[in-house]
Amino acid sequence: MKRLSIQLLAGAAFMAAAGITAIGSSHREAPGITGRPKLDGTDFYAFRSYEPGREGFVTLIANYIPLQDAYGGPNFFAMDPNGLYEIHVDNDGDAREDLTFQFRFKTTYRNLAVNAGGTNVAVPLINIGQIGPNAGDTGNLNTLETYTVRLIRGDRRNGQAFSLRDAATGSRTFTKPADRIGDKSIPNYAQYADKHIYDVTIPGCGNGRVFAGQRREGFVVDLAEVFDLVNLNPLGPVDGTENVLADKNVTSLAVEVPIACLKAGNDPVIGAWTTASERVQSEDEDDEAWRQLSRLGHPLVNEVVIGLKDKDKFNASEPKHDGQFAKYVTNPTLPVLINALFGVPAPATPRNDLVSVFLTGVPGLNKPANVTASEMLRLNTSIAVKAPAAQSPYGVLGGDTAGFPNGRRPGDDVVDIALRAVEGVLLPGHPAAVEQLTDGAFTSATVNYTPDGAVTGDATFSLFRTTFPYLQTPLSGSPGPGHP
Repeated sequence: MKRLSIQLLAGAAFMAAAGITAIGSSHREAPGITGRPKLDGTDFYAFRSYEPGREGFVTLIANYIPLQDAYGGPNFFAMDPNGLYEIHVDNDGDAREDLTFQFRFKTTYRNLAVNAGGTNVAVPLINIGQIGPNAGDTGNLNTLETYTVRLIRGDRRNGQAFSLRDAATGSRTFTKPADRIGDKSIPNYAQYADKHIYDVTIPGCGNGRVFAGQRREGFVVDLAEVFDLVNLNPLGPVDGTENVLADKNVTSLAVEVPIACLKAGNDPVIGAWTTASERVQSEDEDDEAWRQLSRLGHPLVNEVVIGLKDKDKFNASEPKHDGQFAKYVTNPTLPVLINALFGVPAPATPRNDLVSVFLTGVPGLNKPANVTASEMLRLNTSIAVKAPAAQSPYGVLGGDTAGFPNGRRPGDDVVDIALRAVEGVLLPGHPAAVEQLTDGAFTSATVNYTPDGAVTGDATFSLFRTTFPYLQTPLSGSPGPGHP
């Protein structure tokens, strides 16, 4: 009977949490964003850089355009030139951005043509020959994406704006590498993409780095089995099922910034989140107006915590207005549903344990000296980094205070952590089974996954890399099957 109760607890928690989150950390999480994948923020990371020699920096990564198939041509996955992609930093705990990194993209169609029977005719493909290996080797590229990055100090719309510049050339314009069309078009994609990592000057901050381009999807979850009536063993091995997102790519916007630039005064804690907005018609043609469609700080919040009727509202909101959503955190619905379905008592409310994780930061870990409750990732920049092999995939729950929810690193297993948190792993007296909940798809900083979703010892299939921008080279669809 005890074993049955444990199974019910585990299965119920997994159904309620993972069944809702299974599209990904924030993939297609709200009704309104499903039709705008170019503006759909999928994952957000904020962590002290653990690349050797870069420990004095923070890396911020915002992923967009979910569920990219490696063979998804002929137009592949260009960013939206009418979109505004932003990474915000609050360094004084007041739930308002103090620094914002704004990415704007431009697509240039070159209208390359070939002679077809004596007539020059525009080709239907994005390239007519080999691309690379250098960033400037674009003569055969029919569609060229470039971007700019601005640092806004103060309010995101009314603050002082400064352009990040290429440290080598002084240019304010950067080139986004073409997506991984295939190995015939771009023979050494890893080398080619790395040529698009730019050392930049950040006004008032010194030097940093930026990258915008396609990467391998780093979010791990057993998607298919979840939807088959939770056909899993939530108390089974943490690496017992496949990662069905292992054959997908994503587009990453990454910026590495000196810690001293991000924090204010003596408080080492910063908060961060990403948003994407679309340009809307303004009566003043010289005044750009924007409508926010996507927002992401902590993973899983809009899926697991926010009610369906308010999901689009949350995506359009700012942290300073998060009081309107507080009831979803203090009085979460999922434990109530679990109790109704399976008779497992819900943890007592108000859930102050979830408030500290999602809204204020954890006291003694990453809570600012003065804080307004609001949803964002919070990172204590004074906590020393851990090398990939020393990182616990369970972050703070695994005794690794450099990991989630103290920021988020690529290898943090946020699904398992969230499963355990929603059923009260942070509360005294919680059932022991809560500490073992898993979706069975393992994540760590050093894990290797084949495109079929199986864990392997072959480092060729490493899901992450140890250097900026940390997410791995995207998969290629050609020659098939998909490969690193």
